[in-house]
Amino acid sequence: MKPLPTERSCPFSPPDETARLRVEEPVVQRTVPQTGQALWLVTRHDLVRQVLADTRWSSEVDSDANRNDFGDRPGQDGMFLLQDPPRHTHYRRMLTGKFTLARMNALRPLIEQIVADQLDELEKSPRPADLVSRFALPVPSLVICELLGVPYSERDRFQETSQVLLSLTATLDEMQAAGEEVEGFVTEFVARQRVEPGDALIGDLIRTHGQDLRDDEIVQIAMLLLIAGHETTSNMIGIGALLLLRNPDQAALIRDGAPEAKGAVDELLRYLSIVDMFTLRRASQELTLNGQVFAPDEFVTTSLAAANRDPALCNDPDTLDITRPKVPHVAFGFGPHQCLGQNLARMELEIAYTGLFRRFPDLALAVPLEEVPFRTDMAIYGVHSLPVTW
Repeated sequence: MKPLPTERSCPFSPPDETARLRVEEPVVQRTVPQTGQALWLVTRHDLVRQVLADTRWSSEVDSDANRNDFGDRPGQDGMFLLQDPPRHTHYRRMLTGKFTLARMNALRPLIEQIVADQLDELEKSPRPADLVSRFALPVPSLVICELLGVPYSERDRFQETSQVLLSLTATLDEMQAAGEEVEGFVTEFVARQRVEPGDALIGDLIRTHGQDLRDDEIVQIAMLLLIAGHETTSNMIGIGALLLLRNPDQAALIRDGAPEAKGAVDELLRYLSIVDMFTLRRASQELTLNGQVFAPDEFVTTSLAAANRDPALCNDPDTLDITRPKVPHVAFGFGPHQCLGQNLARMELEIAYTGLFRRFPDLALAVPLEEVPFRTDMAIYGVHSLPVTW
């Protein structure tokens, strides 16, 4: 049996084989390269949405029968990404109101100031400068620390461990050690918040739901928001900036605030789809998808990147067009587990890209594209570093 496809002829596009599979074998069995574990890969847009919307495809993949095959730890209360209704609904309902568009818009001045400050620091840097370490990583890290109430001075403790947790090459022992490290850090933070709740999200969660939530539940919620809240956005800022440098006419539209570029962020999200073949689902019972019958406890993963390049989704899907009308892409997932922080992510990306290209209209890649280290070894795609000059 073949492994999941990974080979890319273009670093900005999904693995080449997914285009063929989407047409010829949209539901096909493959193996996980790191473990050899068998699972099914779904690549067609309508089928991907069908899997993600149907909770019979369980998010609780760490059942006793299958946990060791994937190296997953047992699901913990509060880690709602790995839970089904009603547990998932219970936790998500507590947080949904804290991520509304109105609440995120109230953060806009703060995010604009964070971006401006980081651009000031970047401008002072010797050239060439690494856009990832100098801009793409600190902006969302500062934002998520402000949002949750985590001291930014302690960011190294969760940034380093999250890199291990999302690595495709780390050993199980390394991942377990990293998980224990970040859990220990967040446990200390939650204990302080329990005594003296701050004004940020975790303190607010304790004030409003503290009687209903144990500390270990709050720890799991905080861990999920902390890691997801900076890793995805930072990688999207980095690789998105690189893609725009390769498409200067489209970067100019963003820089100039052209009305036709208002959908730029969603088009970049669709086109790059940096979270791909990451989410596992387990058949909780006998299920059928596209004529294929699945026995209970068989696994499925979805290629969000392949789904977002489906010609059924939009015309000419392999072309980047930031003036494209918004389409129902699945870069943030779909269904009950669709990204909770998508409003925040969109706003951060919009402010970051606009600020970057306005401050540095002559921004340029300082090395050949072939020398840019892409994150092919990580569960979240992007670039490890991005040397730029201006």
